[in-house]
Amino acid sequence: MAKEEISKEEQVGFHKGSLSTLAKERQELARLLQIVETLMTSHIKALKDLGIDLEAEAKKAEKKPKAKLEDQL
Repeated sequence: MAKEEISKEEQVGFHKGSLSTLAKERQELARLLQIVETLMTSHIKALKDLGIDLEAEAKKAEKKPKAKLEDQL
C-alpha cells in the first residue's frame, strides 16, 4: 500500500483554512467572555446595592479551613 502524499499547495490551503477557522473561534470566545464579564459586573453591582460586601465574604472564605475531600464524602 503506497502512502499518499499531499501536495504543498493542499497543505498550505489546509493550514490557512485551519487558521482562519481558529481565528473566528477565538473572536467568538472573546465575545462570549465579554458578555460573561458584563453580566458578572451587573450582578456584583446589584449585590453591592443590596449591601453585600463580596470582598469581605471572600476574605472570610479564605480564612475557613478547607475540608478534606474524604470528609466531604
